[in-house]
Amino acid sequence: MSVVVIGASGTTGRALTALLEAGGTPFRRAGRTPAAGTTAFDWHDPSTHRALLDGATAVYAVPPPTTGDPLPAVRPLLDLARRTGLPRLVLLGSLAVLPDAPGAAELEAEVRGTPGWSVLRPAGFMQNFTGAHPLAARVRERGELLSASGDGRVGWIDARDVAAAAHAALLADRTGSEHRLTGPQALSYPEAARIITERTGRAVQVVEVSADELAGHFRAAGMPAPFADRLARYNAAVRDGGEGELTDGVTRLTGRAPRPFAGFVDDHRAEWVTG
Repeated sequence: MSVVVIGASGTTGRALTALLEAGGTPFRRAGRTPAAGTTAFDWHDPSTHRALLDGATAVYAVPPPTTGDPLPAVRPLLDLARRTGLPRLVLLGSLAVLPDAPGAAELEAEVRGTPGWSVLRPAGFMQNFTGAHPLAARVRERGELLSASGDGRVGWIDARDVAAAAHAALLADRTGSEHRLTGPQALSYPEAARIITERTGRAVQVVEVSADELAGHFRAAGMPAPFADRLARYNAAVRDGGEGELTDGVTRLTGRAPRPFAGFVDDHRAEWVTG
């Protein structure tokens, strides 16, 4: 078996390649940034697609981020995968349905026409509270978590559990399935802020803002304006419920329960506590 990981330097890709390496599964990294051991690949350059699939028996695909319609960029690879008979394709989708962005759902529907397909649809990543995400930067700098979602809850999931689910889907005997992935708890932003405060000692408070204000914060952090606006409106829509449903997708795929948010905070305590 030879696995290709598109987006190997990303949030789920790094964790997935670590699992493949630990298990002794041959794999190749693929991405736009030239690096040793990385196959050159650009969603927007179909001339790079054939080399990606040469010798591959399974592909983990992370679509182009920050776009409302990834299908035009991804379709050439899907067409090539069908023509060449790629045995296994695992697509990273999302449970979040952004306003005025039907392309993601259309992409997932098209993937179902590809042999050996699986679609992973995770809830919001716990990693949004860490690293370079605009929300995380504000927490580190000011101890403030911006939100337009009130007490609405999300079934936050650790990206490491998404990677574990992808690993299982890539190696599974059975394909042709959609997997809805959440963590073990549905938490509001105030509840998440309270857990961070309790586990780290760093006071974090939620600052409620409008969707327009949140979009402005995202744009100022460098997000493309259309995506920033959609993401902020989705955040506000969480207030009305519907994003807190929990699933057993991680357990069914991996055989173990997903990590709780408190454990995630413990693992990343240095994000909020320095010195």
